[in-house]
Amino acid sequence: MAKRSGSIYTVLLLKICMEIPAKLLLCSADRRRTFRMLRTLMSAGLTLLIVLAAPAQAPVADLTKPPATAQHFIIQSTGGKHGDSWMWTAANGNRLGRESMNLRGQVFELDLDGKTGSDGMPSMVVIRGVTPSGDAAETFAISAGAARWKSPIDAGTSNYSAPAFYVSQGGPMAATAWFIDTLLAKPNKTLDLLPGGRAHAEKLTDLEVGSGPTKRAITLWSVTGISTSPIPVWADANQKFFAISMGIAWLPDAYAGEQSRMEAAQAKALASQAPGLMKKLVTTPDGPIAFRGVRLFDADAVRFLTDQTVIVDRGVIAAVGTRESVTVPAGARVIEGRGTTLIPGLWDCHMHVGDDFTGLQELSMGVTSVRDPGNDDERTMDRRRRASAGALLFPHVYPSSLIDGKGPYTAQVANVATSEAEAIRLIHRAKANGFTGIKFYGTFNPAWLPASIAEAHKLGLHVHGHIPAGIRPMDAINDGYDEITHINWIIMQAMPDDVIKASNGMMRFEGPGRYAKDVDLDGPTMKTIVGAMASKHIYSDPTMVAFESLYVPDNGDLSPSYAPFVGTMPPTTERSFRTGGFAVPKDLTRADYRASWAKMVALLQRMHLAGVPIVAGTDGAGIEIVRELEIYVQAGFTTAEALAAATIAPARLVGQEAKVGSVKVGKDADLALIEGDPSARIGDLRQTRVIMLNGKLLDADALRSAAGFSGRPRPTTE
Repeated sequence: MAKRSGSIYTVLLLKICMEIPAKLLLCSADRRRTFRMLRTLMSAGLTLLIVLAAPAQAPVADLTKPPATAQHFIIQSTGGKHGDSWMWTAANGNRLGRESMNLRGQVFELDLDGKTGSDGMPSMVVIRGVTPSGDAAETFAISAGAARWKSPIDAGTSNYSAPAFYVSQGGPMAATAWFIDTLLAKPNKTLDLLPGGRAHAEKLTDLEVGSGPTKRAITLWSVTGISTSPIPVWADANQKFFAISMGIAWLPDAYAGEQSRMEAAQAKALASQAPGLMKKLVTTPDGPIAFRGVRLFDADAVRFLTDQTVIVDRGVIAAVGTRESVTVPAGARVIEGRGTTLIPGLWDCHMHVGDDFTGLQELSMGVTSVRDPGNDDERTMDRRRRASAGALLFPHVYPSSLIDGKGPYTAQVANVATSEAEAIRLIHRAKANGFTGIKFYGTFNPAWLPASIAEAHKLGLHVHGHIPAGIRPMDAINDGYDEITHINWIIMQAMPDDVIKASNGMMRFEGPGRYAKDVDLDGPTMKTIVGAMASKHIYSDPTMVAFESLYVPDNGDLSPSYAPFVGTMPPTTERSFRTGGFAVPKDLTRADYRASWAKMVALLQRMHLAGVPIVAGTDGAGIEIVRELEIYVQAGFTTAEALAAATIAPARLVGQEAKVGSVKVGKDADLALIEGDPSARIGDLRQTRVIMLNGKLLDADALRSAAGFSGRPRPTTE
């Protein structure tokens, strides 16, 4: 669950997590009443102490008003329009921007004022406004050979002796456009960055958009160095920013109807890189493979066994047993297991797949299966076709089709139903397209649930999701839900009526943040829902790691999810992971939100003890699955029980228990070899060394490198 609204970060993180606005999704925060005065003073060349002061948050009414001549962009997705963005050049040459976005109740109101220095790089940047994380105030300036910046998450100083582009922590899309224009103007399409890193652009493809007088040629560029995945950006014939579209799109208003064509061309161009990576990273064994003397996780019995040998032959597990009882075939390749643990391939049971590189990242973590609970259906099916044809290296994906109603809070990638009959047609389409589940969302009309769920069940589809506004989770369970997604929806059973009525907007986060700390988990309300989930075998996909990132950190804090990876990712990516949780309402404190988070962890413990089946998912960027399991251990799971939630339990959920989920003779060889002992330290699961996918060998370090990481995550010390 991660996020910024239009900065380079937004661009890289909007694609990562389409559902939960954890620290990876949207933008920055509020700003300053004295902005206009500061802008005048900065233009006059006054000191950096003035530029980097911390004036009061700017009221939205005081943000810059775009002139009629400003370039206007529509912010939209398949779910509808989410806002507007403008960019223009002032009479003094400064670059200005203004953005207003409402993403399912998450409000972003931002502006930008930036000055270009004599070297063509930003010499002054001022960003103001508000995001769900609070005040977006950010400043940057160069003076006397020094660059200084202050953002909601950090402040820093660097010697400035050569041209470098300051990558803002937040801001409107105008900040990204400025960066792209500067990057593409470089002859070698390469640009040094501040606070660190280097960006590079490669041309991918061309496309004609519009018709008649609006017809024009645009070019797709792949930008690397700011994210672990390439970022696709469209530029016009003059190599100036034109648009960006990754689930959510910023499109010139005259070309708002071109999103699907642009994304199709974009997907095809990016997909051309996948076969080369497949060839480079996959080794097909020419005989049996023997993992000898390993510690083994027996997911079926939920236990760890020592000194085991596992034989894999032609993609299938052929033998499992003690070292003494299993004979290694002649000619087999032997992988010695001293100090290692062999586990079934992990599952991320809540991963909105961003792009082809998501697969490499997940595989590097030992994740061989993914449940995608809602995405662009066309892109999902395209990846499936390419993976089946051997043209894409990717975990197995078990997708759900996301269905929502129409309204201001419609999900970004939703299939939108405006009637019960239309919802049922969408369910049949999902079945025909090979989807394994249906996920309902917050704006879906609850009156349509009984018939829609019945139809999905008739077709053999798993039903899960958010809880439509106006009803409680027990209502959804009684209507036939097989699973409740996210821990917040379960504790929502105890929320006041006014929270339930508005639960498809920000209240789905603010309500639990405000009230969960005071919920009696042993009272009748929560005992009833936990008991019902246990007795009816209703699954929970709690995505604890997503809510930890929403409620616990302040701006500048580094989540435990990402701390082990610091030093292995581009500086811009690492900086983004210091974005705090949601801003706390003025009548509460961060301690209140943290207390509510602690109550959700306690609720997970009650659910586990009651026998509610838990499946591990992250709703994250692709590297959070081990942190999810660490939270389970904090909630009282044994390490074996936590690992079962990411192996055999998800396999059961999607009906694949006979093929995967445990290390058992006859099952597919989806495996991960771990250096360390996750039976003692669940965090050791990050130390993957060898991955098997359908019996093919993958080197975890090579996967990390291909996925944009410079090295291994730091070992667990506890």
